[in-house]
Amino acid sequence: MQRGLLIGVLCVAGTLATAATGAQQQPLRAAGTIPLPNVSGRIDHLAFDAARQRLFVAALGNNTLEVLDTAKAAHLRSLRGFHEPQGLAVLSGVNGVAVANGDTGTLQLVDLDSLQTRWTVPVSGDADNVRYDAAAKLVYVAAEGGLFAFDPASGRAVRRLAIAGHPESFQLEFQGKRVFANLPGSSQVVVGDRESTKVLARWPTHGCGRNYPMALDERSGRVFIGCRSPALLHELDAANGNAVASVQAVGDTDDLFYDAARQRLYVIGGDGFVDVVQREGDTLRRLAQVPTRDGARTGLWVADQNRLYVAVPSRSGQPAEVRIFEAQS
Repeated sequence: MQRGLLIGVLCVAGTLATAATGAQQQPLRAAGTIPLPNVSGRIDHLAFDAARQRLFVAALGNNTLEVLDTAKAAHLRSLRGFHEPQGLAVLSGVNGVAVANGDTGTLQLVDLDSLQTRWTVPVSGDADNVRYDAAAKLVYVAAEGGLFAFDPASGRAVRRLAIAGHPESFQLEFQGKRVFANLPGSSQVVVGDRESTKVLARWPTHGCGRNYPMALDERSGRVFIGCRSPALLHELDAANGNAVASVQAVGDTDDLFYDAARQRLYVIGGDGFVDVVQREGDTLRRLAQVPTRDGARTGLWVADQNRLYVAVPSRSGQPAEVRIFEAQS
């Protein structure tokens, strides 16, 4: 073989080997898509029903709740009767999925078997994120004026943690009784006691404005917040709110998840990427940027499936869908 040809073959082989190695090192692997037929407009949050392997998608701009089969990667149903659905939470104890409607400021409970609405109750303006405290059997909703707790069996209002303004993402302690809530309007994180409904602290976000998404690692006592102005991921000490670490992140973020097994964070942003951030002690390092599509800023991390689902809205003639990514070690 001529020397020049041999060098060329070796270069190509080296390039392919490097590409293969790089592919193996990608922290998120594309694993398929699930179509969202006839869904237009903005898409908000997601929830997962582990018993049935179903994914619920709040199609806010479409005023529908989309039901997907994750085992078959198939679209099952499009449920109507919602008014800008935003936050979702599956309540396994009562066999329902709670849906917060931003336009009407209401909370609906949809039966997981019949997919029919059991009850609808008023909350407050712009009802948004939803979380379930399974131990206390209470469903919490963030809306104008604070966090509102309801008995999911009856829909009865139980308590309210009053907060001036509109909380966005919030996280509940499961080994304690605190709640952490983002206040993007005032660039604060509010800490409250769920039992006494008292505000315990208001933490500054240390130059991290428009703080919308949040994640919590209760084991190490760390709160993670995603900000849009500027585009940053901040790590705070859950004991006192002190800034621990910070790293640049994708813009227009609206969802943020912590992968405890890998100590990684997935930051989903409307700029068209998922940022994978590696946590190394109290240092944050951007590991990869995984492309999605403009406007895709919400999703859901399902640890039991080892999957990250990203909601992708219809843009420029391309249909809406949910993209599936599998985490790689």
